[in-house]
Amino acid sequence: MVNEFKLRQDMVEVGKRMYDKSFVASNDGNISVRISEKEILITPTGVSKGYMRTSDMLKVDMTGRVLSGSMKPTSEMKMHLAVYEKRRDVAAIVHAHPPFATAFAVAGIICDKIALPEVIFSLGLISLAEYGTPTTDELPGSIKRHLDNSDAILLSNHGALTVGKDLFDAYYKMETLEHFSRITLYARLLGGEKALAKEQIKDLFDIRENVYGKPMPKITGDEGLCGGADVINILGEGTEQSNNDDASLKDTIRELVLSELKKLEK
Repeated sequence: MVNEFKLRQDMVEVGKRMYDKSFVASNDGNISVRISEKEILITPTGVSKGYMRTSDMLKVDMTGRVLSGSMKPTSEMKMHLAVYEKRRDVAAIVHAHPPFATAFAVAGIICDKIALPEVIFSLGLISLAEYGTPTTDELPGSIKRHLDNSDAILLSNHGALTVGKDLFDAYYKMETLEHFSRITLYARLLGGEKALAKEQIKDLFDIRENVYGKPMPKITGDEGLCGGADVINILGEGTEQSNNDDASLKDTIRELVLSELKKLEK
């Protein structure tokens, strides 16, 4: 059973972390968490994420109708609802303006090289969504086609969005995205990041799937996708069929990995 008060406390905590890390300024950013198939909790508009109270959160249904709460929901509620509609596996969403990630979003630049294993394990892939005017239907529309690819999306001229299986999963992905963006910028000041080889990238996605139990991204196109055409070649057309053909092999690998992990736990 969902503990709604605990989720409200977690939203307050995540808001404080976002504010303390300068992922947001003033009243920027918004957070939401799914409490049932038909309801979510979402942050209010006009309130600093660093100074929220549990009573500030609003309960709304999937049409955006306010069910409880005395304040107005965030003006970006349409974006949150669009994510929950598209991705039934998503249970929480964090939207912020972390400086390094947002710098790439404002510059309209997406990484063309995959260089860090941890990013694949945590985020899978990063996308850059085209600009959509905040508070309008443009913004939800701009991110929808990227949701199958990515759990972390840069919003052109705006900020970043991360989604997760729970509230802290979504927040930690925002931390990873900002950390990766900072490293990428520094690497470029030093002459540019060195890309992992295609086979190394494929191996990392195999580990992500078989060890961490995270599904392969559903590649729907390379426009605005970190790694671009290289990712299409590695994970794109034919991946689903290949996964079906190799299902028994992957099951065997998974069993061996789980067996080894159990031995280590003993």
